[in-house]
Amino acid sequence: MHYFPVALPFLLVLAFLFVFLIILIEVGVLEYAYGKLGIGPRHMFALLLLTLLGSYVNIPVAELPSQHVYSGQQIRFFGMTYVIPFVTEWPRTVVAINVGGAVIPTLLSIYLLVKNGLYGRGLIAIALVTLVVHRMASPVPGVGIAEPVFIPPLVTTAVALFLSRAYAAPLAYIGGSLGTLIGADLMNITKLQGLGAPVASIGGAGTFDGIFLTGILSVLLASLLSRGQKRGGSSRAR
Repeated sequence: MHYFPVALPFLLVLAFLFVFLIILIEVGVLEYAYGKLGIGPRHMFALLLLTLLGSYVNIPVAELPSQHVYSGQQIRFFGMTYVIPFVTEWPRTVVAINVGGAVIPTLLSIYLLVKNGLYGRGLIAIALVTLVVHRMASPVPGVGIAEPVFIPPLVTTAVALFLSRAYAAPLAYIGGSLGTLIGADLMNITKLQGLGAPVASIGGAGTFDGIFLTGILSVLLASLLSRGQKRGGSSRAR
């Protein structure tokens, strides 16, 4: 099952942000920042690229009966335009897992959690983001579950900085990715039936944009904080 979950204008914005990161990598601005995140610059570049391309791929895991299924339309929610794939004779909702919005972020979050030993603070970050995102998430006919696109990155920033400046970057990625997946998708999975979505993708459509922006945010956050610490020199990590 292959289709991009967001319409072309916002997809171009994501691509622009990705190119911006490439430029920062090439000029060496983020070299120290990636060390704070716990991943080498080339590896993080590859992971972000795979995340963007992986949003095109959905792995079916279950089917739900549906009386009416939307097809070949674009649905607007909170300023975002989401793409509904074109289907014919498909009287059911396929529950799928998005590779770029669920599989890769989950694996990377687990890696960062273990590598940095952020078990306690990581779980707190996930719990706080989950609670906020769950309250903001809404069932959207034809799409599935969606939330305002900038909520996960903004909440993630506040939570990560509150818990630890030294580990704000990995905490931002962990909390933003897993908190969004749990709060928006998994905790609302019982609401999928009856929405008429041909594909209800966990980590796709209404949540992928927030998760991808969270990944970019974590890198930029690492860069800003690391530069501040280098200038201060004697500042102590929380």
